[in-house]
Amino acid sequence: MMTRRVFLGMAGVAGAGLWLGVPGLAQAAVSRETKVMLGTFVDVSVAGVSSMQASDALGLAFAEASRLERVFSRHDGGTPVSELNRAGRLRAAPAELVRVVNRSLFYGALTGGSFDVTVQPVIDLFRAHRNPSGELTLDDSELRAARALVGRRGLQVSGADLSFARSGMGITLDGIAKGYIADRVSAVLTSAGVKNHLVNAGGDIMASGHKSPGVPWRVAVQSPTGPTYAGELSLSGKAIATSGSYEIYYDASRRHHHLINPASGFSPAVGSVSVVAGTAMEADTLATALSILPPTDALKLVQGLPGRECCILSPDGCIYTSPGWASFA
Repeated sequence: MMTRRVFLGMAGVAGAGLWLGVPGLAQAAVSRETKVMLGTFVDVSVAGVSSMQASDALGLAFAEASRLERVFSRHDGGTPVSELNRAGRLRAAPAELVRVVNRSLFYGALTGGSFDVTVQPVIDLFRAHRNPSGELTLDDSELRAARALVGRRGLQVSGADLSFARSGMGITLDGIAKGYIADRVSAVLTSAGVKNHLVNAGGDIMASGHKSPGVPWRVAVQSPTGPTYAGELSLSGKAIATSGSYEIYYDASRRHHHLINPASGFSPAVGSVSVVAGTAMEADTLATALSILPPTDALKLVQGLPGRECCILSPDGCIYTSPGWASFA
């Protein structure tokens, strides 16, 4: 199924946003490359360097993304995540996987359990019964069994070893790994001497430096109701990520989608949530977690986290923003 995020990626937008020029201002040369990775599109733009340096840096950036894809993908049967889900235990896990799992547990506690990577059994159930042209019907006993396998406290970390407390558990790192990869690609570009760059890993965006002297990167936030944009932001040294029910869904009404409330096993009624944070990994996890919460609770959580801002677009057209969101417009 081609989601709006994939469609926009194919059109050169790639997910939650895109970089935009500022009309009337001369722009420095920007080198840009897009590849299909991580089950989506990864788009990297670099500015302010020679074409040779840009080419070398882009090669290093995509090599890092490819390396990490072989760690985090749950669709490739040979990855560590797939092995963990299959066997219920993974010894001597890669350092990156242990780091991301530990951060997932941290954000799970920070958000009161709204972020939980162990919802994979419920996603598997939705996928098994998906009916994109009609209604998704679930057996109550099946849903109860899947929900019984959800719970971040059942994901255990002992040094470099990962395991599940109960047979049948599984994890999905879709709400955190792409953000982590965007951060790592950004770090590789910076190490290569390319400070000015924009990394878009399927809608998880890290903006560093400027597009041209005095001109920040511009990012457009996608509307959940159509192929339009709900606003534009200027970013430098910040990340943004967007989660929404329009991305992946399993029935015609889009009542069941890839965002799962860990407590209920059902998908929340949400349009989209965009979060600005210092890292793409944090923006990614918070956008997912805030999608589970009622808007008032989501805003309260963000206001208690200095340096983070959010914009919530509800299915009924209401817009909720944290106090500092407007500073990026």
